[in-house]
Amino acid sequence: MWYHIGAVLGYVWVKAMVAARTEWPWLAAKRFDNEREYLRDLARQVRDIAALPVMQERSDLWRAHNALAPKRPMVLCYPEGSWVEILPEAALRCTDPLHRRIESDLLGRIFLHEHIQDDQPFSATLSIDWKVDRGSYGVEVPYHHGDERGSYVWEAPLKNLDADLAKLKFRQPRVDRKATMDDFARAVDLVGDILTVRLSGNWGWTYGLTWEAVKLVGLEQLMWYMVDDPAGLHRLMKFLHDDMQQYLDWWEREKLLTPNDIGGSYVGSGGLGAVDALRGKDALDTPVDLAHRWGFAESQETVGVGPDMFAEFILPYQAPLLARFGLNCYGCCEGLEHRIDLLLKNMPNLRRVSVAPNANQEKMAEALNGKYVYSRKVYPAHVCVGFNEAAIRGDLRHSLRVAKGQPLELILKDTHTVEGDVMRLGRWVKIAREEIAAL
Repeated sequence: MWYHIGAVLGYVWVKAMVAARTEWPWLAAKRFDNEREYLRDLARQVRDIAALPVMQERSDLWRAHNALAPKRPMVLCYPEGSWVEILPEAALRCTDPLHRRIESDLLGRIFLHEHIQDDQPFSATLSIDWKVDRGSYGVEVPYHHGDERGSYVWEAPLKNLDADLAKLKFRQPRVDRKATMDDFARAVDLVGDILTVRLSGNWGWTYGLTWEAVKLVGLEQLMWYMVDDPAGLHRLMKFLHDDMQQYLDWWEREKLLTPNDIGGSYVGSGGLGAVDALRGKDALDTPVDLAHRWGFAESQETVGVGPDMFAEFILPYQAPLLARFGLNCYGCCEGLEHRIDLLLKNMPNLRRVSVAPNANQEKMAEALNGKYVYSRKVYPAHVCVGFNEAAIRGDLRHSLRVAKGQPLELILKDTHTVEGDVMRLGRWVKIAREEIAAL
């Protein structure tokens, strides 16, 4: 209940700011004659931030951390849902759609540097994503959304696996190279003499498959199929596995995949991907294959499923996908302690394991034993609703004590609101650094 109240309060604050046309206090008051001049000024700020010695220091720390030779616990803070309070659409000045995307990117990095100050390194680059239509499974999934930032429901299109599985077809993704290169050329003309403009291959998020299964059949029905129609569920999971294999083949064949093992590349459900093991730290930002990238899977939807059913219905379809990647991350917000032994034994090239807010940290620390990155997701509610400093410190101390000596990263994410108090994220980072120093 308190989470929902916090989300509503945050939303009301943003609407009030828009109505009053108030300046967001952290944004510079400087005015420019045109969008080009304004964006070039932001680009110069980002370039200067990237040139700071601390950025190279952070990259070096992440490479050691991901090589399982940590120098200290790493700290990351992701605003995520609270970005609409930090940098709402009403605060942007640009009107051109591409300019607005660039403005949002640059302002976001400036805010992170000035007010979050976690361990994320920034580079003097600007990424332009390939414009990809990811295709569909041949069936519609009708979504019904509530108010802005609210919940949604959907109607699962597959009602009977025997009758409806034949409706599914493999996705047929397409890339619009001309539109992408047009944006790329405009970005180069705009700030290419200040920042290195790069193409970015952003294929999606997880290879876990179970969220796709839930969208197609519904969460409750997925559970029932494990008992009532196991053969049908295996057919569904095999379809999703085979579709993902050909989908990944397409990204490789089209040469759209870019490295995620350098600098501040976000990998898995948190953590950064800088590591020498995949390509070497001096490798150029050119298209790569899956074997030179981090992969990721999770199965949050089956958190209530026992290890035997997980081993039968989920694991055999995820593991072959992750085998294609050089290094892998596993898990997000689901507690993994009841299946961690299965994962460590069967997930190929595993390097980073998520330790969810409600996970049994002692069991996870014992299982990981310094041989994997202990990717701790702290309780976001302590920060998002009311900012409970005592609880924040207690949560951090517990993780630092339990995972002492292991490659530990402390990650604040799922921050769906900060109730309008955008500076509390930086306060959490400061507290995390204090607790690390007190070890």
